[in-house]
Amino acid sequence: MKFGRPDTEFMKWRWKPDACELPLFDAAQFLELVRGKSLAFLGDSVGKNQMQSLLCLLAIVAYPEDISHKYSSNTDYFKRYVYNDYNFTIATLWSPYLVKSRDADPSGHDINSLMSLYLDEPDEAWLTQVEQFDYVIVSAGQWFFRPLIYHENGRVIGCHKCDQDNMTSFVTSYGYRKAFRTVFRTLRSLKNYKGVTFLRTFSPSHFENGAWNEGGNCMRTSPFTKEEMKLDGYVLEMYLTQVEELKAAEEQGLQFRLMDTTEAMLLRPDGHPNFYGHSPHRNMTLADCVHWCLPGPIDTWNEILLYMLKKLWRNA
Repeated sequence: MKFGRPDTEFMKWRWKPDACELPLFDAAQFLELVRGKSLAFLGDSVGKNQMQSLLCLLAIVAYPEDISHKYSSNTDYFKRYVYNDYNFTIATLWSPYLVKSRDADPSGHDINSLMSLYLDEPDEAWLTQVEQFDYVIVSAGQWFFRPLIYHENGRVIGCHKCDQDNMTSFVTSYGYRKAFRTVFRTLRSLKNYKGVTFLRTFSPSHFENGAWNEGGNCMRTSPFTKEEMKLDGYVLEMYLTQVEELKAAEEQGLQFRLMDTTEAMLLRPDGHPNFYGHSPHRNMTLADCVHWCLPGPIDTWNEILLYMLKKLWRNA
């Protein structure tokens, strides 16, 4: 709104699950449930977006101390907050691919530059820290649509959208599947990781009238109905890939939980910043139809998180 968005209805719509009610977020109850605990959002900037939502929802009761500088020099990506009265820590573990990655093109560092992914090697950025946390919310998504070269077992096996001769081409979901498989396998293998792992499912974007770099935008001011938008195509493929890998991991130990948000968010094209996610004085022409406005649809994720934590507490 500060940057010029004229409509406000996006703040007032609320998702209702079929055949039941999802309680409103209770900040005091949440903080009591997590007293003495720690929570990490492992993944990309949409995971950070959920953390920002949670910080805002908790602000009705308490404000945290930002202690990011004590843990990382890169405090734009690796954030850490502590609620001292509750001994509760929230952190982001920035890892957009979840697995080890590096620039394949030394001259390129933009969103279109070619990246190498080592699909069977976890990203050290989170591997060295994850054992500290009681709850870990794993998520990833839009970065896997970039041009990527895939490595497995120490060698190049092919690529995704790399446009290189004599290179096996893989669909997006191949690398996506292997990345989640590596995360879950690694968490199972860590001697000191006793946490509960939540998989937050794929967060769809809503670009219309072109791709993100081709003038696409998200101008809608109200949700889709269930008749207007179905869970299908690449969104369904990414979602099912995650769910299948989680089910396989559940059969092999540790506590895994599914935070199923994809279909609810698919119906909210109105909930993105669009052109209003930054100051109008900045020279920005790209619309943001990936992240979510605050307050807005993403707050539902933390209502679901609170419900799941209450269920864990009752079953403990």
